[in-house]
Amino acid sequence: MEHDQIHKKIGRNLQAIRKARSLSLDQVAELTGVSKAMIGQIERGDSNPTISILWKIVNGLHISFTTLIEEETPRVTHIRFDELEPFWEEDGQYRAYPLIPFDQNKQFEVYTVEMDTGCAHESEPHNEGVEEYILMSQGELELAFQQETYRLQAGDAVHFTADKPHTYKNLSDGKTVYHTIIFYPKN
Repeated sequence: MEHDQIHKKIGRNLQAIRKARSLSLDQVAELTGVSKAMIGQIERGDSNPTISILWKIVNGLHISFTTLIEEETPRVTHIRFDELEPFWEEDGQYRAYPLIPFDQNKQFEVYTVEMDTGCAHESEPHNEGVEEYILMSQGELELAFQQETYRLQAGDAVHFTADKPHTYKNLSDGKTVYHTIIFYPKN
């Protein structure tokens, strides 16, 4: 899959959500804090929005992250990791692969995250009640959350309410890999 296809899908889905709610570009900009021009560019597929911008959009519209990239899925879905297209941040040193997209009936989504040596990534606060579960697979991760830091190694897990800024940092000499489950409360 080419890298820009995910952005075209995000644009189509964002426009469909906006139109289904009878919102103007101005109203979406006001709700999300993302400029009207940027919302328009995203909808047209002309922009490669950062994860931070996408979080502002999903938080402002009270939708899940993967609502922007989901398609109708069959009863059984076999996800092949090597076919997933990641969201890139920190010049490609942080890669979040959408492993299991959000499902309205299940209220969660799952990502596999890879972080290169020395990479640190600051996450936007999620909506109130959103929880993150991190399951370490490889390497060593430092999670900073509300003046507290937690060191995680392969096999460790952590769970927290993600409505405050939080930072992930790879502490290992190699790649750090973890799975994150994001749980969304029912509105």
